[in-house]
Amino acid sequence: MHVVLANRQRTRKVDLRLWKRITAALLTDMKVEDAGLGIHLVAAPEIIRLNEKFLGHQGTTDVITFDYAEFRRRTSDVRRRLHGEIFICMDEAVWQARKFRTSWQSEIVRYLAHGVLHLIGYDDAHAGERREMKRAENRLLRQISRRFSLAQLARRAKLCA
Repeated sequence: MHVVLANRQRTRKVDLRLWKRITAALLTDMKVEDAGLGIHLVAAPEIIRLNEKFLGHQGTTDVITFDYAEFRRRTSDVRRRLHGEIFICMDEAVWQARKFRTSWQSEIVRYLAHGVLHLIGYDDAHAGERREMKRAENRLLRQISRRFSLAQLARRAKLCA
């Protein structure tokens, strides 16, 4: 597996070592066997540019996924090989966390799960597909939350003696 994590936002400090461990656990839970992934934490101006340039949508969004695989079909018995990029908007995570009374840490893990679900073939274009995808996101978020303290994703400054 080749997963590159990039933090290009300054909205929140993130413990990148824990983020990497959570990402690896999520990919394992999703039975991803091989991956070439770029996962980017970005601020609102960058996600707005991507959203407008590549999707033709105005304004911000929570997560954008680019699938670079040539062919994909969703089935549980096919080896899962991913090739793509996931852009997660930290500003949107903070806003959504306030709106839904959760934490920005759980929001970014949810967005990561959402992006990977897209890469393995899930779609959210129609109501039924959206519900199925949301159930999968919720299940994955619960699994990860049982193993990791998501609050610790908020990197703390080191204390000096």
